[in-house]
Amino acid sequence: MLHRFLALAIAVGLFAQPTWAQGKKKAADKPKPDLADVKYGPHERNVLDLWKAKSDTPTPLVVFIHGGGFRAGSKEQLNPAMLTGLLNQGISVMAINYRLSPEARFPDHYMDCARAIQFARLRAAEWNLDPKRVASTGGSAGAGTSLWLAFHDDLADPKSDDPVLRQSTRLTCVAVNGAQSTYDPRTIREWVGDAAARHPALQGFYGLKDDELDSPKAHKLYEAAAPINYLTADDPPVWALYSEPRGPLPENARPGQGIHHINFGLKLKEKMDALKIECIIRHTDEGGNPQREQVDFLVKWLTGIAVPSKSATIQERLNKRISVNFRRAPLQEAIALIGREIEVEIQIEGDALKSSGYTKNMPQELPIGSGPSVECAE
Repeated sequence: MLHRFLALAIAVGLFAQPTWAQGKKKAADKPKPDLADVKYGPHERNVLDLWKAKSDTPTPLVVFIHGGGFRAGSKEQLNPAMLTGLLNQGISVMAINYRLSPEARFPDHYMDCARAIQFARLRAAEWNLDPKRVASTGGSAGAGTSLWLAFHDDLADPKSDDPVLRQSTRLTCVAVNGAQSTYDPRTIREWVGDAAARHPALQGFYGLKDDELDSPKAHKLYEAAAPINYLTADDPPVWALYSEPRGPLPENARPGQGIHHINFGLKLKEKMDALKIECIIRHTDEGGNPQREQVDFLVKWLTGIAVPSKSATIQERLNKRISVNFRRAPLQEAIALIGREIEVEIQIEGDALKSSGYTKNMPQELPIGSGPSVECAE
């Protein structure tokens, strides 16, 4: 049926902003989770939401850890575009809350997130998850936490009386935004500047008093909380995006300015390159579509399926596997979404469509599942 009313544009990559990466969407656009506010620990903030990718076999899982300086934020910050982008690739998504400062102090925030990952692994069979393919994403504090979990030795305790804590905390890969590869104010001052080192959230994160900030106690905490200090050759690959201006901080920089500086990523990349671990550092000033790249990176490492590059032929893009599950979507909208997923413009020929007994606004029920995009379109 495809050849009767679809015409493929010769140009590739015509969509500067695919639907799932067009920036902010209303919360109402986010699909409801299959499981909401599931308790993974004893604290009231130890709750998670889970969106299950449709699959007959266990799926990979991406865990979203929200930002907010370890003192604010919520699992509701999960980007709807990223969520749908991952679900369409057969990857389940879990968003979590964790304890916040000042009630919590290092390592409480990290350990809550570790427990959420362990809890998901414990429930893997029940939730149709593959416990061997788990990744993490998040911004700012959630990004730094993701790196700490990725580089830290496995926190599993096989002898624990708690079955959750017997599970692994290891990750397959990490894709984050505005990540800090250290929370050591001394190192931040060296890499970025004094203003960044004086971020007001840091003292509360460590639970330190004013007269303890430069003490042996503080130094020990600073070193233990820095993700980069745990990096070894067996750690997972990293993709990180930054948007804060490059270069030295201005003389009048406010306290905390520079805490999302790309130098955190560049310093991490130096060390990861030396260990021969993939580390991709991107900045929004480089253009392109970093949101899509982020999902593509997760897809590559979690599924083993390489996403077509910008130089890929139209045929290669048409053979890319996607997941289709339309619920009464207009035909034109359904076809356009498939095109955006593979960055190939698909045009509908009105006359041919009409002669086939279809209309552009005809609602479609297409629970196709996963398959090559050309077959999904047909």
